[in-house]
Amino acid sequence: MTSIESSQSPPSAFDDQKKRYNRFLLLVAGLGGLLYGVDVGIIGGALPYLEATSGLNAGQLSIIVAAVLLGSVISTLFAGLLADWMGRKPLMALSGITFVLSIPVIALSHGYGPLFLGRLLQGISGGLIGVVVPLYLAECLSASTRGKGTGIFQWLLTLGIVTAALIGIYYSYRVEAVARVASAASILAFKDQAWRRIFWVSLPPGLLFVIGSFMVAESPRWLFQRGKKDLAYAALLRSRTSQQADIELKEMEETALAARSQASTGSRIKDSLLRRKYVIPFLLACVILFCNTATGVNSIIGYNTGILLQSGLSDVRAHWGYVILTLVNFLMTIVGMTLVDRKGRKFLLIVGTVGIIVSVTTVGTLFLKTEKLNVDCREILQQLIRPDQALTLRFNQDEARKLLDAKGYTGSEINVARASLAVIYSYGDFTAATTFVRSDDQAAVPIQITRASCVPTNKIEAFFKNPFADLDAARTAPLKIERALIGRVPDARHGWLVAIGLYAFMAFYALGPGVCVWLALSELMPTRIRSNGMSFALVINQMVSTTLAAIFLPVVSKYGYSTMFFVFAAFTVLYLITAAFFLPETKGKTLEEIEEYFKTAGKKSPAH
Repeated sequence: MTSIESSQSPPSAFDDQKKRYNRFLLLVAGLGGLLYGVDVGIIGGALPYLEATSGLNAGQLSIIVAAVLLGSVISTLFAGLLADWMGRKPLMALSGITFVLSIPVIALSHGYGPLFLGRLLQGISGGLIGVVVPLYLAECLSASTRGKGTGIFQWLLTLGIVTAALIGIYYSYRVEAVARVASAASILAFKDQAWRRIFWVSLPPGLLFVIGSFMVAESPRWLFQRGKKDLAYAALLRSRTSQQADIELKEMEETALAARSQASTGSRIKDSLLRRKYVIPFLLACVILFCNTATGVNSIIGYNTGILLQSGLSDVRAHWGYVILTLVNFLMTIVGMTLVDRKGRKFLLIVGTVGIIVSVTTVGTLFLKTEKLNVDCREILQQLIRPDQALTLRFNQDEARKLLDAKGYTGSEINVARASLAVIYSYGDFTAATTFVRSDDQAAVPIQITRASCVPTNKIEAFFKNPFADLDAARTAPLKIERALIGRVPDARHGWLVAIGLYAFMAFYALGPGVCVWLALSELMPTRIRSNGMSFALVINQMVSTTLAAIFLPVVSKYGYSTMFFVFAAFTVLYLITAAFFLPETKGKTLEEIEEYFKTAGKKSPAH
């Protein structure tokens, strides 16, 4: 009776049920993209307050920012294996739980260790989400909705970055309101609460993603691979008609049969992996992923508020500048998604990289004009070192005047009311740098230079910081001031010019590399090496991100922002050359045609 009634139920009700489930599946996947974007962007709004209240030096703050990327490297290495072992659905839930756990670890932390652990957990979560959610979508969605699902994941990823920026701007206004009526100590206390609350606000999306992950079906492909044919068919029926489910199940059976028939030719397949049509696209994919991150996109997003503060904008305007940057990323991603199938991957990559080169070179030049005016007061600060080989300095308007007078500075370019100071120092073979401190920041804490802020606590940490350093000697070496750069904080006009340059960078990145890189890589990698090749290339991508984030503040403190932006421009030139001269256009080509192109080493264009 039940089966007869169900068979006679209106088709529209049946279709609506499927549509609702598909929308719910896309919502859960979109929440995964949102969390990934929050992982990347949340530090941007919190970092200025973390700098002001944590007592961490520039190197430690860089590591805190880079810890997310380091966690992504670790989890990316094992995400594919975990997805095959435990299933896509449990791994999505695990990635969400990891994110949820990271929030209280960070928000309740006091000191470098807990902060690092919490950010590492966030990175592990992001790395797992970045692998398992697109994999889950590809295996669960029908061919007609697969493109939409991947687009929603990428779209909500950029929305996550926007959300993180809006949270930051809200607390920027709160800090400004407190600063009008409160003492310096009260302002400092509120800033300490501000960065903690910024992280707390990101908790609800994580909880919703975990709940949603438990409510969706397991991947039918994974179930079929585990010999659970009936469960795979049931999973297909949740989002497809019975006819569609029958067709896809039959395709799975045919694919499995073909794979078994090829098992006996394993030696020939292994030998074929050294062939040109595999090696060239694999190397090309690695270069593209390396250069895609070496454009500096993660550093520019993560340190954007700090960059705009140093360029001359106020705290609130710098946070608004960061919000605008994330909105540009969000909107231009939509534009890129509409153009990629019409204009092609290669065209958009060339346009995007040319635009990036022009924009970051312009920003670097703007910073260079002000950084050339820096005055080095290292000899004066060297005389202020205490007998315990430490230094405490409150940099305000009066202190800036004293240092410049002692240096004999008679110029008018540096206004003591709007000056900045960054100190590079060393104990033995280990070097560290302070963050930039502005003389017009009434709530700024004194610069604290101690041995603990520079010298590693153990040999493992020492190896990663400087593998050739003598740790024992550094523990007793005197403090040496390498550089103490007093610079001019430019006016707001200069700050908005820098901001416009960064918006141009973000627009061209989102239009080209941001949209095209994952499509191009998935199309370049031949089927036989796709999973292993992509994992290796992604690890390279994450390692470059981690390295750049870790060295960003120390390099900026020592050599200036201009140096970093010129480095980004140089890597993007390599990216442009690769896209223009070595990357084939893959728009409208089958995977077999692309493989044939690399087999012949580009002697002929891949036929359509």
